Amino acid sequence: MTTIWTTSNPVLRVPPASPAAAAAHFSASLAFHADVSDVAAALAAADGDPGFVVLDSRSQEAWDQGRVPGAVHLPTALVPDRAEGLLDRSVPVVTYCWGPGCNGATRAALALAELGFRVKEMLGGFEYWVREGFAYETRQGRERRAADPLTAPVGAEDCGC
Repeated sequence: MTTIWTTSNPVLRVPPASPAAAAAHFSASLAFHADVSDVAAALAAADGDPGFVVLDSRSQEAWDQGRVPGAVHLPTALVPDRAEGLLDRSVPVVTYCWGPGCNGATRAALALAELGFRVKEMLGGFEYWVREGFAYETRQGRERRAADPLTAPVGAEDCGC
């Protein structure tokens, strides 16, 4: 069966990649990214050592509002000067910033990679950490909000992805 691509369909105006090209692309994407659910599951199952360190690349004010439990605080602009003293080069780093509308975690990941660290970016950032109902730390202690039903299934332990 031959498929004819049509320019009237905005989704198929540019044809999908070949299966081999798509597999290479999505495999590469997973090498660079982790989502908040996977990070939370790894942290919960790790007994203190998930095999990576979580790095919050936001400002001090943002850090004070809340952060992923156990995260290291290193604002993006300070990565080149302070990463060597805070991080072990043999341990992968997972960066995060505010959320999908912020590229601070991407810039921090780039700076870390340029320094020779193995790094991934946590998709969704702190916003989706909170929206998916995971506990977070503040100066007052641990807090947790109910999961947003638009980002996580209500009453389920994970999204099934």
